[in-house]
Amino acid sequence: MYLIYSFALAIALALYLPYYAFRMKVLKKDRVHLRERLALGLESRPDGREAIWIHAVSVGEVLSLQHLIRELKRRHPEWDIVFSTLTHTGIKVAREKLVEADRIFFVPLDFRRVIRRVLRAVRPGALVLAESEFWPNLVGEAADRGLKVLLINGRISEHTFKVYEDIRPIARRILGNVDRFLVQTDEDREKLEQLGIGPERLEVAGNLKSEVRLPAFSKGELQDFKRSLGLRGGERVVVAGSTRKGEEDRLLRAFAEARKERPDLRFVVAPRHIERAGEIERAAQATGFTVLRRTQARPDDRWDVLVLDTIGELARVYALSDAAFVGGSLVDWGGHNILEPAFYGRPVFFGPHMQNFARLADSFIRAGGARIVRTDPELVDMFLLRDKEALERMGGQARAHLASLGGATEKTIRAIERAMTKKS
Repeated sequence: MYLIYSFALAIALALYLPYYAFRMKVLKKDRVHLRERLALGLESRPDGREAIWIHAVSVGEVLSLQHLIRELKRRHPEWDIVFSTLTHTGIKVAREKLVEADRIFFVPLDFRRVIRRVLRAVRPGALVLAESEFWPNLVGEAADRGLKVLLINGRISEHTFKVYEDIRPIARRILGNVDRFLVQTDEDREKLEQLGIGPERLEVAGNLKSEVRLPAFSKGELQDFKRSLGLRGGERVVVAGSTRKGEEDRLLRAFAEARKERPDLRFVVAPRHIERAGEIERAAQATGFTVLRRTQARPDDRWDVLVLDTIGELARVYALSDAAFVGGSLVDWGGHNILEPAFYGRPVFFGPHMQNFARLADSFIRAGGARIVRTDPELVDMFLLRDKEALERMGGQARAHLASLGGATEKTIRAIERAMTKKS
């Protein structure tokens, strides 16, 4: 199985190389960092210190691990924390946010020889994977070397579960290399049990993302931020974060309808991928709005729609909003993180497709801090912000419910500590 997988991966890489050269030389796109992904020139860690290798796939997972890594370093300054991620943006955010990590690098391509090269250089005492990152050769080689392998903040979506069901013998072999699964919900635990994972290897630890540690902004700081964006203070602002293709058109139509009744309304759109900023800008202009990108905004500007084309500012934009819509949920994507607007006490709205966060979304709805919007009239009603007191109450309930979800970091740290003391 592993030979077939590695052979297929090698063919895919060979087929990709001509496009990689074209991308670099002609399109002038971001580098793929192939040398780093092959672990060529990776320096060995100094002797005399233990290390833990933590891997997360993308920006959202990177951000969710900030508090955990900070706490690990505070409690165990004698450990080197090495951190890998998959994407170029993930590396950029990790280097900015994970200042306690001792080394940050691209996760290697999943070839046995490359993985061995990394393990020789890093010499970790344990391998910690975030959410659902099961690279077969990575976990297989780590297990073969006697490393403890942990999944933290584990989440098994319906799609992932169905895939694993279809390849159950292969999935059981890959998952068999993981010593302990710390999952977010009882539903995640039940899915893994159905795939053959024994209950002794499973623990419901909660969601690390629910223990978000975001900057606390004073009223004065938020007013200064608003002024820097050209907001004078009398406007009402709705923010749509992490939107996906197919959502912005519906949101813009609803905004246009609401503006007939509320001329003080402003709309901030933050696409999940900022390279779509131009596409959204053109769509908003076609609707007749004055549109600016965040990178163009100045204090004397006037705009109806602001397109957030920067990385790392969405939380602060949520903080200045009157209501927040979380994207990936009007289209069948599965939703995105609802916890940042909840942290700032903002009423949270999302569409009907929240299957990737189903339990979390349901809990916020039951707590009164979130609401589903399915139809175009419901979207218009969201933009109208009719009952200010009810919205403020809804935001307070979102913040209170988020505060009740704590404990995941402590459980995760204890599991990592046990793994580091039980190294083979």
